[in-house]
Amino acid sequence: LDGDAKYAALLGAIGVETLHGKFAGSVRRVLRERGPTLDAIMFCRHYIASQYVGSVRTLAPNARIVFDTVDLHFVREEREATLHANAAMKQAAAVTRVRELGVVAQSDVTLVVSAFEKNLLAEIAPKAIVEIVSNIQPLVPEPPPFARRQGIVFIGGFRHPPNVDAVVWYAREVLPILRTLLPGVNTSIIGSNMTDGIRALAQPGLDLVGFVEETAPWLNGARVSIAPLRYGAGVKGKVNEAMNYGVPVVATGCAVEGMYLVADRDVLVADDAAGFAAAIVRAYNDETLWNQLSAAGRDNLRQHFSPDAAAPTVRRVFAARGK
Repeated sequence: LDGDAKYAALLGAIGVETLHGKFAGSVRRVLRERGPTLDAIMFCRHYIASQYVGSVRTLAPNARIVFDTVDLHFVREEREATLHANAAMKQAAAVTRVRELGVVAQSDVTLVVSAFEKNLLAEIAPKAIVEIVSNIQPLVPEPPPFARRQGIVFIGGFRHPPNVDAVVWYAREVLPILRTLLPGVNTSIIGSNMTDGIRALAQPGLDLVGFVEETAPWLNGARVSIAPLRYGAGVKGKVNEAMNYGVPVVATGCAVEGMYLVADRDVLVADDAAGFAAAIVRAYNDETLWNQLSAAGRDNLRQHFSPDAAAPTVRRVFAARGK
């Protein structure tokens, strides 16, 4: 933990001990002191896991190593390299692929967020034990209806390069078209670590809000949520979160990959600027379609991304003691 007292207090309130800063000293110090007593250790993201997985095998010999990929980073990097036709990016993605698969090989079980990623690992790392534990969101109470909503919202942190690219593409390519189709409708961009490059996109109809403490007011107020990602991997929390609040989502194909969503039933999908703008207009103006998408999105969340949906796999992963 990075030492933020607020989050430490929230975890402590539900009985989770947190070790950070001067209380921990270092990961290896904690492993030396507590390693033999640990039943399971979960790593998130390969660049963290690769630093410590060897020490865990030595210092916590009885612990089951669970590698949470969050998303397969090498897939995202390969897609970015292809999008930009960039040889240096392609080479960096190849390095990430080796490192990430190396952690998979050293772990007792690897967690991915979609069947797509599980099937991919089955092809390239057939000896790995892989389980799907995706985004988990408790369903919120009945959200506000169509008539009480207005505007378009994007939510995503800007330390994540696909979000930066998505907002740049939306502002430069989609918004000029949308402005003629939905005059006066505002798009709010919500997210931490907003860059100067993103802020430079400021224009009429684009509200660059930045970080907010709570996203619920925005999701309860927006009529449409957008996910204009041109590359990426994994399951997108921004899509799940919007659907949880009953907000219809307009997305690219990449943004809804592996989420069990059917285009035109659960979500509207378009990969070109004109098609994306037209899809927003459909969802924004057609109340019947809006209600269909809103209900279908919440049903999808309940079936695939709720605590009840995830519980059997989580219990299976952590019930086994040791290796």
